[in-house]
Amino acid sequence: MSLDLKALVRTIPDYPKKGILFRDITTLIEHPEGFKQSVEQIAERYRGQGFTHVAGIEARGFIFGAGVAIAMGVGFVPVRKKGKLPGETIGQNYALEYGVDTIEIHADVLGAGNKVLLVDDLIATGGTAIAAVGLLRRTGATVEDAAFVIDLPEIGGAAKLEAEGVTVNALMAFEGH
Repeated sequence: MSLDLKALVRTIPDYPKKGILFRDITTLIEHPEGFKQSVEQIAERYRGQGFTHVAGIEARGFIFGAGVAIAMGVGFVPVRKKGKLPGETIGQNYALEYGVDTIEIHADVLGAGNKVLLVDDLIATGGTAIAAVGLLRRTGATVEDAAFVIDLPEIGGAAKLEAEGVTVNALMAFEGH
């Protein structure tokens, strides 16, 4: 039985600030069959295409990305905030609304010959996803696809990521911010 996954995503108005409609995936992942179907639908799209790894962006991208990696039978690469990974790392800065942040991966995890699928729960502005693609590509890995549970098309992040040569797929889209 296929569920209406979009109906399992709760909308919280005025969070984290007035005028924002927050799309809350916790209600989706709390639903066992909804969570399973969302992971399986993403994995099914990419099976048999030569992927060696799934990279998930901290923190909610870990939830979906790890599940997709297991479903596809490939490795998982955590894309973490600066200072969270032990050992040697490489980092990528990206702009925030008020400042700059950095994401990192282990320096020795990927290289030429690896094909990586980027996964996160939601794409809005695309800033973090674009930084993650740049970081992953710096290892020599190929990154041409990204999957999201939710796209907020009015904000334009998917289009920006596609301009970087990445094909974007999302399970669902929500209008508004």
